[in-house]
Amino acid sequence: MEDGMCRLVATLPQLDDRRCPDMFRCSDEVSYWLHENEERKRQIVALKETISELQEELRNHRHRIKVLELQQSEERAHLNTSLEQRFHELELHYAEATTLLHLQGSLIIDLQILHARNCPIDCASIYYNGVRRSGFYSVVPSMAGMPLEVYCDMETDGGWTVIQRRVDGSVSFDRSWREYKDGFGDLHSEFWLGNDHIHDMTTQGRYSLRIDMEDWSNKHKHATYQSFVEDEEHLYRLHVSGFSGTVQDSFSWYHDKQAFSTPDSGNICAEISHGGWWYNQCFYANLNGVYYRGGHYTPKTRGPLGPDGIVWHSWKDSDYYSLRKVTMMIRPRSFRSRLSP
Repeated sequence: MEDGMCRLVATLPQLDDRRCPDMFRCSDEVSYWLHENEERKRQIVALKETISELQEELRNHRHRIKVLELQQSEERAHLNTSLEQRFHELELHYAEATTLLHLQGSLIIDLQILHARNCPIDCASIYYNGVRRSGFYSVVPSMAGMPLEVYCDMETDGGWTVIQRRVDGSVSFDRSWREYKDGFGDLHSEFWLGNDHIHDMTTQGRYSLRIDMEDWSNKHKHATYQSFVEDEEHLYRLHVSGFSGTVQDSFSWYHDKQAFSTPDSGNICAEISHGGWWYNQCFYANLNGVYYRGGHYTPKTRGPLGPDGIVWHSWKDSDYYSLRKVTMMIRPRSFRSRLSP
């Protein structure tokens, strides 16, 4: 151009009725998506915070688990140590107990040997040691090895160990097998020494049995035998023979080799007779029967089953006369009073 400037001419294409975009509408959509984007960002931030909290909690849990595992490990280690220590202590106690048991066994054997050599085994050995007074003494039967208190009769020719006494009916002899086995009653009055003790004594050697009896008219008689009693396994079977005395025999010929029985052992004779004895079918002598005052009694006193008193049949030729006093005692057959100091 004359003024030195260039002139530019441009031709615009036709729009063919196309309209421009609605800028307001686009702005709304953009605003909406921008808003949504911000909301998502906030959710993501919140989610990240939650995840972070969960991770922190998880770490805390893991820490606590490790602490518990360490504690349990320490407790287990402590428990194992305690158990091992306790087991070791028990082993030591067991070893000590075993040693003491062996020592006790040796002491018992030594005591038995000592008793056999130095302790009285019955009233006869006490008599040989110079004792002349009847009374209560301790003896140590060699078969038992343990002290036993007995009553010694030192006056009836001396040296008798009393195994049974009936004097006043103060003690019931209607007893069980166990009671007859161990013994019962009072050494001062009425008693049964015990089948175990009688067995232990009569198997120390050859023994004599003496039975002293008194009726209600103050008459005294006695019977003497050779006798011993077997052990419980053989039901305390009686071996009695060689009768002598001032009364007719009602014992050895009928009761020899009979087993002992009691009311609770299933023997009908023991049940009927209300006592423990070496019953046959049933008895001619029943020195552990019921104590009847006055002597004479009838079966109706204790029921219609039969006689059950303290009977020695040949005394009155009757099963219905009950004796007032009875004493059974044993002594070695070899006993000689003149041999004593």
